[in-house]
Amino acid sequence: MQYRQLGRTGWRISEVSFGAWAIGGTWGDVNEQDARAALTRAVDLGINFFDTADVYGDGRSERLLSELKRQYGSDIVVATKAGRRLDPHTVAGYTAQNLGDFVDRSQRNLQLDAIDLLQLHCPPPDAYYMPEIFAALDDLVAQGKIIHYGVSVERVEEGLMALQYPGVQSVQIIFNLLRQRPAELFFSQAGAHQVGIIARV
Repeated sequence: MQYRQLGRTGWRISEVSFGAWAIGGTWGDVNEQDARAALTRAVDLGINFFDTADVYGDGRSERLLSELKRQYGSDIVVATKAGRRLDPHTVAGYTAQNLGDFVDRSQRNLQLDAIDLLQLHCPPPDAYYMPEIFAALDDLVAQGKIIHYGVSVERVEEGLMALQYPGVQSVQIIFNLLRQRPAELFFSQAGAHQVGIIARV
């Protein structure tokens, strides 16, 4: 396995990481024994970065990862996401109170005093025009509830807008053989801001 520095976090994470949506059971039945076996095998193969969200199996994915985190501690990094519990999913719901409640719930699921990396879960584009949202995340860092925060985005433009907020440590963005646009501009800008890139989809 090869490892790369994730922005300014100080973490060196595996180039191939583990996306934990499937073990939440959203895409079909995955029994917990198989899920635990997959997670342990991933660590055996050198994977040390695991990505989940509070809505993956309504917290089931986070709870499975809590067991892995207890077993391996700081040797692994668990990133979770927040925001998609909102119904409707609108920018008005991204209040300090709601973000705090989401973090509290993920802390309970993960059984962590401080979440390694919290990512906003593809928030509406208007979120990037609301500095109070990112101020609320800064407050959660100051309170010791999260260590770092970032965003998961749908579009390059959203990723670029996220870079204006100095507390953003990572941007999770769609990048694959069919979606190459991030390489044209975003990657260089993220590098200039020392913001980590997490490729998804």
